Amino acid sequence: MDHPSDFDFDFSEFDFDTPVDRHGTWCTQWDYVEDRFGVPDLLPFTISDMDFETAPAVLSALRGRLDHGVLGYSRWRQADFLSAIVDWYGERHATEVAPESIAYGPSVIYQASQLLRLWSRPGDGVVVHTPTYDAFPKTVAAHGRRLLGCPLGDWAELERLLALPDTAVLLLCSPHNPTGHVWTEAELDRVAALCARYGVAVISDEIHSDLAHPPHVHRPWSLHGARDGRWAVVTSASKSFNIPALTGSYAIIGDAATREAYLRNLKEADGLSSPAVLSLVGHIAAYREGGPWLEALGTYLRGNLHLIADHLNKAFPALDWKPPQAGYLAWIDVSPLGVRDETLQRELIDTQKVAIMPGTAYGSPGHLRLNAGCPRAKAERGVMALVEAVRAIHRRDAAG
Repeated sequence: MDHPSDFDFDFSEFDFDTPVDRHGTWCTQWDYVEDRFGVPDLLPFTISDMDFETAPAVLSALRGRLDHGVLGYSRWRQADFLSAIVDWYGERHATEVAPESIAYGPSVIYQASQLLRLWSRPGDGVVVHTPTYDAFPKTVAAHGRRLLGCPLGDWAELERLLALPDTAVLLLCSPHNPTGHVWTEAELDRVAALCARYGVAVISDEIHSDLAHPPHVHRPWSLHGARDGRWAVVTSASKSFNIPALTGSYAIIGDAATREAYLRNLKEADGLSSPAVLSLVGHIAAYREGGPWLEALGTYLRGNLHLIADHLNKAFPALDWKPPQAGYLAWIDVSPLGVRDETLQRELIDTQKVAIMPGTAYGSPGHLRLNAGCPRAKAERGVMALVEAVRAIHRRDAAG
């Protein structure tokens, strides 16, 4: 399969270096950093949105829709939205998607949540790979299901958990958050065979799928789930095009009965039948015209991630840190550095004045998740703050 990076795009027309001031925009990452870290005005590398304006094509389409002036009730089940998704999957992922298999939702987590309700009962087990995206445990617990954590790469434990009689669902993250692992075709085939053997449904969160870094190639679960009707891909353009505030997502649901039940609950139980019209506009513009911007973004993000690797490995060769296979989240194992999580966080917050997500938020002490979706100067400031924080701790330890 050809990777989109082989396409001949002109990257020079997009500016990712110029900072955009996000203060005072009700921004979770910048305006509300105190909520999680206890201190205001930190330089944040936290929640997974980016500090870049979205693609010019998306902004132009949104302005055009606003210029129309009427923002009434809308429909998502229409040719422009559905065909944009179908064509994006065909062109970018070499995957055929039936338009009738698509279902709109207000968010990926909402869609995963509703599918959990349909495919499991209170008390059932839901398998996730650990470390895990922090919304997964909250969603599973809120529905009264049991979270079953399987260390990423532990195939024996995965089979043991899937074989439990009350395991109902595998909640897959593909590519994986927070590690950035891109599942290979062989790995997905192996997962699919295990889930089919033990009758476990699969919900595949693929929101980071458009940010796989060459030579790694994302493979949609729809290529692997066809052998069993109980599967769904839940995703959105929100991560790749930095439009989460528009809300909106979509699912590809393999089983028609499940799809009908989901849509009935969406409309009748939850009253969400009318979509966010600007989300539809944003998705259509992103998928129809945003490819060149997305390719330029990927190139820029890889530059940030390699910069982080260069600084970390020069300062601490024992880390031998390698950039993730997808996305813009630098998942860093700092356990070889011999610093306690709490001590490192205090040094980062109190002295370096930066906010970097602790691995404990994802069930993995001894790690950090640093958001590199930002101008290069900010990414460099973040990694140097981490280097200086560790060095300061080591100096204090050496002084006794």
